[in-house]
Amino acid sequence: MSRTKIRKMPHTLAIIFTIILLCAVLTWILPAGEFDRTTVSVDGIERSVLVPGSYHKVERAPQTWQVLGALIFGFEAQAAIIAFILVIGGAFQILNSSRAVDRGILSFLNWLRRWERIPWIRRIGVDPLVIAVVIILFSLFGGVFGMSEETLAFVVIVVPLAISMGYDSITGFAMVYVAAHVGFSGAMFNPFTIGIAQGLSGLPLFSGVGYRVFCWALLTIVCIVLVLWYANRVKKNPKRSPMYALDKYWRDRVEQIHTDLEVEKSGEEQRITRGAYFAYALVVLVMAAWLFIGGAFRTIGWSEAILCAVFVVGGLWIVRRSYYSFILWLLAYTIFFLILGVLKYHWYIPEIAALFLAMGLLTG
Repeated sequence: MSRTKIRKMPHTLAIIFTIILLCAVLTWILPAGEFDRTTVSVDGIERSVLVPGSYHKVERAPQTWQVLGALIFGFEAQAAIIAFILVIGGAFQILNSSRAVDRGILSFLNWLRRWERIPWIRRIGVDPLVIAVVIILFSLFGGVFGMSEETLAFVVIVVPLAISMGYDSITGFAMVYVAAHVGFSGAMFNPFTIGIAQGLSGLPLFSGVGYRVFCWALLTIVCIVLVLWYANRVKKNPKRSPMYALDKYWRDRVEQIHTDLEVEKSGEEQRITRGAYFAYALVVLVMAAWLFIGGAFRTIGWSEAILCAVFVVGGLWIVRRSYYSFILWLLAYTIFFLILGVLKYHWYIPEIAALFLAMGLLTG
């Protein structure tokens, strides 16, 4: 009886420390040099850019004991991203503990199964269509407004969706994170790459868009084909996935939710729903007092006020129906405000982290 040899990946920290050691060794081998820099203004924003032809050699700075402090310096330089991941993880841990997302995903998949009555959809399959649509959506996000780190908030939603469809967490990760960065590379209207580069070069803003649309479409098609090829292999034989053992938690969770959905709404759930309704009503009263009595209403625009009113009225109606439906409503509005904030107000990590922190507090 032959034994299958399982390759075990090294720990993440071991990989990172190996890369740091390799870079330290290269400081003893490679010649040191740098470009001079100058500050220029692009659309009112100052940028530090390299001076062409200014490269010159400098004295080497070989690394020895400094390797031990590399991680600390990295934490210091990227403290905002680390805090962002901690807040996102905490908010979605609260969200997952409610099991509302699981119920929402399974209800969504049950709704999708009805479309299999259409012959051409039944021939292609609903699941591959979901993968393709999600990849196109996030590729557009990356190509139009440069979505990058923000995708972490969506990964924790799409990974359970992928596992519920019979795939693995790598498929879910690729549907969101890889797709967004493919779109970022195509960069049809990406203000963080094309906008800055064309401003520095003195070119008309977003000129040459036809070529970039072609590149974006080609890259996105290649991404869809590769992800579908991998996902199909995993669905036929789940043990092919490197994440098979780690995904067991999510597979068991999906099976448990299937069982729970067959049970009628219990008195315990009704009690939780009533409690959530009164808690939400209290929050609404406090917000109303802050907006109108405290004068904060004057600092926001009419469009934002209307959106808040829709959220409040819709939330009061939905929370009376089900505690789980209200959490999904809260998640949907959080995602909507995330996109609105990034597009209109140029939100970045601190604002997005604050948004998801508020979602976690309201969910709890």
